Amino acid sequence: MGGVDSPLSPDRVDAYLRRIGAARPARADADALARLQHAHLTSVPFENLAIHLGEPIDLDRDALLGKLLDRRRGGFCYELNGAFAELLRALGYRVSLLGARVFGDGRLGPPFDHLALRVELDEPWLVDVGFGRFSTRPLRLDERGVQHDPAGGFTVTEHGTDLDVALGDEPQYRLDPRPYELTDFAPTCWWQATSPASHFTRSTTCSLLAPDGGRTTLSGLRLIRTAPDGAREVRRLTEPEALAAYRDHFGITLDRLPADPAAATGPAS
Repeated sequence: MGGVDSPLSPDRVDAYLRRIGAARPARADADALARLQHAHLTSVPFENLAIHLGEPIDLDRDALLGKLLDRRRGGFCYELNGAFAELLRALGYRVSLLGARVFGDGRLGPPFDHLALRVELDEPWLVDVGFGRFSTRPLRLDERGVQHDPAGGFTVTEHGTDLDVALGDEPQYRLDPRPYELTDFAPTCWWQATSPASHFTRSTTCSLLAPDGGRTTLSGLRLIRTAPDGAREVRRLTEPEALAAYRDHFGITLDRLPADPAAATGPAS
């Protein structure tokens, strides 16, 4: 599965590593993979701002890398995991793209609802930097017991030929173990970015893992600080304060706020 060929030049690899504040690993092993994943999660925000700024979501490799490296932006799963796969391949890892259906509201989402990564080392590992709150380290895909992570206890269980990934008692998504190409995700990515039924079109979000395991999230005009123990502090910002928060907390410089459909329903609680 997967290969090590990559469109990244050595300069682009170096730029990517600088973007996430990581050193080039001496070898492509599990320890380095864990460090790279954590560095990515604490440096590149999970955000859907392009949808609400009227920007296209382009899954072309150069476009993904340009957004993260040159424009200093984040993205959602297709963009973040799609770009991270390219970095990992350039560093010598064997990577496959996996499709997943996300659990929510008591049901499963559509096929290709989510993109995650399978990395082949001495055993297969699940790597995911594009799901918001999730494991901060890679998970072993062949392990059937609880895998302890700073974010909680994760389990991977078989469901027919698929794999269900859960955090505690809460199922997160169902993985299709077959490898796919990035273009296979384009139709569902378009649906996620355009459909009124998609939760990505209903409100804005920008979220980043803190080094201590907490999280900072800007949703509309609400700045949410979540402590490692789950305690939350919510502050409602003015529009100028929100623009400053994007810059100061996420490294994103905007000349205008993205439109927030949730604001049309009244003040956030």
